[in-house]
Amino acid sequence: MFEHFKRVWNRRGLKDESYAWLFEPYTGDEVVVFDTETTGLNTKKDAILSIGAVKVKGDRILTSESFEIFLKPSRVISTESIKIHHIRPCDLEHAHTPLEGVEKFLKFIGNRPLVGYYLEFDVAMVNRLLKPWLGITLPNKQVEVSGLYFDKKIALIPQGNIDLRFDTILRDLKIPRMGQHNALNDAIMTAMVYIKLKNTLKLH
Repeated sequence: MFEHFKRVWNRRGLKDESYAWLFEPYTGDEVVVFDTETTGLNTKKDAILSIGAVKVKGDRILTSESFEIFLKPSRVISTESIKIHHIRPCDLEHAHTPLEGVEKFLKFIGNRPLVGYYLEFDVAMVNRLLKPWLGITLPNKQVEVSGLYFDKKIALIPQGNIDLRFDTILRDLKIPRMGQHNALNDAIMTAMVYIKLKNTLKLH
């Protein structure tokens, strides 16, 4: 009930009716797995540097329909964050503006459900760009893979201490780590996790 009212309230804030399709019920069989690279972990101050996303249809990762975009940061990239995401200022010389980036991202995801690891953070970062522009937050259904993993493990060891680190999940599910750490590769690995857990938990 609360989710319904939240959605209705969110819909009322929409400034541009040409994006009303975001709120239409999704009837397809695809999800979009996405990840962001940012200047830091503060959702109020930091900026998105890149967004990577891939569509999943059933048990297939549609790598031919992947999405990757780089955004011009609104703040200086710290040396510490460069060590993590390896995105340097020179890599962003031809990057899109944040508004262009989020607009292209919306067109890619449509009204499909969104899947991710630490998804709440990525969604909050996108919402920071979306809210001033369209007056809304992402209305898409959201699926957190660490939550799926927790459900799987807790059924096996009811009072266990579940390690939800991404590398631990990959290792436990025997999913190979892809080479370079970037938003698109992380989205593809998360998609592999989602498919494996979906089959284990018989999700619909």
